[in-house]
Amino acid sequence: MVPAWLWLLYLSVAQVLPEAQPAELYVEVPENYGGNFPLYLIKLPLPPEETEGKMVLSGNPDMTAEGPFAVDAGSGFLLVTRVLDREEQAEYRLQVTLETEDGHVLWGPQPVLVHVKDENDQASGHQATATVDVSVVENTWVPLDPVHLAENLQVPYPHRIAQVHWSGGDVHYHLESQPPGPFDVDAEGTLYVTKELDRESQAEYLLQVQAQNTRGEDYTEPLELHVVVMDENDNAPVCPLHGSPISIPELSPPGTEVTRLLAEDLDAPGSPNSYIVYRLLSSEPEEGAEGRAFKLDSTSGSVTVGDAPLQAGQSILLQVMAADLGGAEGGLSSTCEVTVTITDINDHAPEFTNSQIEPISLPEDAEPGTLVATLTATDADLEPAFRLMDFAIEVEDVEGTFGLDWEPDSSHVQLRLLKNLSYEAASSHKLVVVVRSVAELVGPGPGPGATATVTVLVERVVPPPKLDQESYEASVPVSTPAGSLLLTIQPSDRMSSPLRFSLVNDSEGWLCIKEVSGEVHTARPLQGAQPGDMYTVLVEAQYEDEPTLSASATLVIHFLKAPSSRAPTLNHVPTRHLCTPRQDHGVVISGPSEDPDMAGGHGPYSFALGPNPTVQRDWHLQALNGSHAYLTLALHWVEPREHVVPIVVSHNARMWQLPIRVIVCRCNVEGQCMRKVGRMKGMPTKLSAVGILVGTLMAIGIFLILIFTHLSLARKKDLDQPVDSVPLKAVV
Repeated sequence: MVPAWLWLLYLSVAQVLPEAQPAELYVEVPENYGGNFPLYLIKLPLPPEETEGKMVLSGNPDMTAEGPFAVDAGSGFLLVTRVLDREEQAEYRLQVTLETEDGHVLWGPQPVLVHVKDENDQASGHQATATVDVSVVENTWVPLDPVHLAENLQVPYPHRIAQVHWSGGDVHYHLESQPPGPFDVDAEGTLYVTKELDRESQAEYLLQVQAQNTRGEDYTEPLELHVVVMDENDNAPVCPLHGSPISIPELSPPGTEVTRLLAEDLDAPGSPNSYIVYRLLSSEPEEGAEGRAFKLDSTSGSVTVGDAPLQAGQSILLQVMAADLGGAEGGLSSTCEVTVTITDINDHAPEFTNSQIEPISLPEDAEPGTLVATLTATDADLEPAFRLMDFAIEVEDVEGTFGLDWEPDSSHVQLRLLKNLSYEAASSHKLVVVVRSVAELVGPGPGPGATATVTVLVERVVPPPKLDQESYEASVPVSTPAGSLLLTIQPSDRMSSPLRFSLVNDSEGWLCIKEVSGEVHTARPLQGAQPGDMYTVLVEAQYEDEPTLSASATLVIHFLKAPSSRAPTLNHVPTRHLCTPRQDHGVVISGPSEDPDMAGGHGPYSFALGPNPTVQRDWHLQALNGSHAYLTLALHWVEPREHVVPIVVSHNARMWQLPIRVIVCRCNVEGQCMRKVGRMKGMPTKLSAVGILVGTLMAIGIFLILIFTHLSLARKKDLDQPVDSVPLKAVV
C-alpha cells in the first residue's frame, strides 16, 4: 500500500504539470469506502481561461455510461458517486476532455488512472471446508499496509481495522499508539478503532503491535501500522474576525478593490472540502438604480466598487456567504459581514446662497468700518476640513475701498467699508466677491454660484450750512432808532449754495433780518430795553434749494446806556471810495469838534469796528490820535459795492455807533473809481441808436433808387423820338 502522504504529493505534482502534454493522473480509492458520496478525488488541471464547452468523461470499453465516476463542471473535480469493490474491478482508466457542442476538442484528453485499494473485507464466513496439510515454513509476523479510515465514520464500535498473527503459541498482543488514540487489540490479534476519529484533531496515527510471551517479553520486533484519517466535509468555512470598518473615498472608480475576504476551512487543504467560493448576499439595488454598488469575485473573495454611485457618509453592511465544496450541493457555508464606510472628499466647491445682491445704498459720509452686507456660502462636503472657505474681492476694488471680514470656520462673510466714499469720484461700486475652498478641490472647478455680485450706490450727502461763527454779539444803545444795522450773518463758505435767513424767538419784535443778505437791523425802537440787559434770539439759516438742511446760531444783544444830550458832535465824514484790489489809501474818521467833557479833561475818544465778524474780517481800523482814526481794507479783495461800516465810538462809560458809508470799486491806474454809468436821461440807448442809423440808411437807399429810376425812364423817352424832332442848338 502506498502511504497517504505519498499519493497526496503525487496528486499535487500532477496538477502543476504543463497543459500542453497532460501526464496521466493517478488516484487511489479505498474499496468499500464508508464515508459520504460523492467523494471528490482530484482537481483536474483545466485551462485557466474561461472556455465555453462541456466536460466529456470516457473510460474502459466495458464501463457503462452510468459508471461510478463524474466530473463537477463548476469546480473541475473528478468524483466517485458510489462504493467501489476491488474484487469486481481493481482499476479504471479514464479520459477527460473539454469539447464543443459539435465535438471539437478544446482541451485534453487528460488520462486518469483510478486504483481501487484492497481492504480486508472477505469475512471467514465465506470460506470452503477442506482438509489441508499445512507446514509452516516462515514466520507469519509480516508488515501491515496502511489503513485509511474516514473521520466521523458512522459504524458500530469497536470497529475492526486490521489483523496480526504470531505463528507461535503462548502469545499475548500489546498495542501502542503514537500519538495516543482510540485503538485496541484483542487476544486474537485483531486491531480495532474504539470511537469516531477527527482528522482536524489528528490526521495520522502510528500503531505498534507487539507479540509477547506471558512474561511480557517481545518475541520479535513490533509491527507498525499507519492509520490515515481521511477527510470528511465536517467543518464550515470560518469568516475572518470583525475589524474596524473599511473606508473608501467617494468617487472611487469602478473596479477599485475594497477588501478581500479570506475565509478558512479546517478540512484538508487542497481538497474539495476546503475549496471555498463566495457569493454576495446583499440585497439587489432598488428599481431604477444604476448597477450595483459592489461586486464580488466568487473565487478570490475580492470585493470591488461597482457602477452605482456612492455617497459620502454612507455605512454599508455587506453580507457574503462563504461555501465549501466549491458551492456544490451538500457543502457547508458561513455568512461573513463587512462594514464599508464611504469617506468624504473635497469634491464640492462652496457656493453663495444668493449670487445677486440687491443694490445697497450708502451715504457718502458713512464711517469706515460700516457693515455693507453679510454674504452666506454653503459647502455640500461633510468633512469639516473641506468646509473651510476663503473669500476675496476680485473686481472693482483696486483702491481697497471695501474689505471682507470672516471667521476661519464660518460660512458667513461681512463686507465692510474701509475708506471714505465720494459721490463725485464714484457714484456706485460693483463688487464681485468670490468664495474658494481652503483645501484642494477634487473634481470639477467652482461653478457660477462661487461668486456674488454686490452693487453699492453712493448717496450724495449735502452738509448742513455752516455760519462763520457759532454765536454773535452786538452792543447797542437803548436809544437806537428803528432800521439801524447791527451786524451781518454770513456763511463760512462764500462759495456754498445761497442761504435764506430768519429769526426765531424774537419775542419783543425788536429785530429783523434780511432774508438774502443776512443783515440784522432794528425793526422798531427798543422800548422797554434797559441798559445792562441782554436780549437773545436764534438766527436760522437754510439752503435755498434744500430747506431741510439748516444751521442756527445765537445772537446776543447787549443794551447800552443812551448817550447824553451833551453828546459830542462828530465831524461829517463824506462818502469816500476805496479801490479793490486794495491800494494804499483809506478813509480818515474825525472825532468831535466840541466836547465839554473833553474840555473838562475827561480823556480822548476811542474807535473800534462793530462786533460783526464779517466787518472785522473785511476792514481794518487804526487809531491815529484821540480824535481821529484811519479806515482801510483788511483783505486784498472786497466785493465792489457800497458798504456801511459800523464804527463804535466810546468815551468813558458812553458808547456810540457811527455808520460810515464807503464805496468799494475797481480803479484805474490813477486810482480813480470806475463805476458803472446808467443811461443818461434824454440820451438814446445803444439799441435805439442802432435802429435810428439803420432807418436813416434805408431812407437814403429808397431815395437813390427813385432818382435812378426817374433818370432811366427819361433817357428812354428821348431815344424813342425822331431825329428831326430834336431841336437844334443855336450856334452863336
